Amino acid sequence: MPQIDQIAATYGSQIFWLLLTFGITFFVIGLGMFPKIQGTVDARDKRIADDLEAARAANVTADELEESYRVKMENDRSEAQALVEASKAKANAAAEKRKDKANADIATKLAAAEADIKARAGEALKEIEGVSAEVAQDMVAKISGAKVTKAAALKETKAALKHG
Repeated sequence: MPQIDQIAATYGSQIFWLLLTFGITFFVIGLGMFPKIQGTVDARDKRIADDLEAARAANVTADELEESYRVKMENDRSEAQALVEASKAKANAAAEKRKDKANADIATKLAAAEADIKARAGEALKEIEGVSAEVAQDMVAKISGAKVTKAAALKETKAALKHG
């Protein structure tokens, strides 16, 4: 068959040029371009990995900062509460001191008022005794006609008022 005989002669040169083209393409792309592309991909993968690691580190740092912020806020809150309690205690002590001073002033005024009332009551009692003695003296004189001394009338009036 003549077609089969032509295959070796016709297609032999085509197969040669095909293998030569694929070989050149393999060497140019496989040995020249592929390592550059692979280097770029590896560099990109490394940069992504480094960026992820930096993000994790930043996240850890942010968590630490947040925790330190929370601790500081709690400490500040505790200090503020202590200051409030100290201020309350100080204000209560000052109010108690003012109250005690006011109570002492009231007690002093009350004692003075009681002493004044006692003194006036004594004076009023003396006046009542004097008036009562005069009235008794006048009554005895009008009823019985007898004369009673002022001292005797005063003595009897005092005795009647004490038992009365």
